[in-house]
Amino acid sequence: VKSRGSVMIVFEDQKSKVEVMDSMEVVPVTSNLGRITAPIIFTSPLQLLSYHVALSRSTDVDKPRNLAKSVTVE
Repeated sequence: VKSRGSVMIVFEDQKSKVEVMDSMEVVPVTSNLGRITAPIIFTSPLQLLSYHVALSRSTDVDKPRNLAKSVTVE
């Protein structure tokens, strides 16, 4: 991510100790959720956020570019 000049967005709670690096945005999330339930709860809102960001950038969400197909044949 950093090599392509993008910004990484990290969602964290107060208990986690993420080291802030260059080209990183940290979004504090306050919740009383546990370590197991928090990812389940936050998955849908983050998917919607990424969907709307892609739409605002006029990116075709059904045809991502630079995605390589790989097929494993045994």
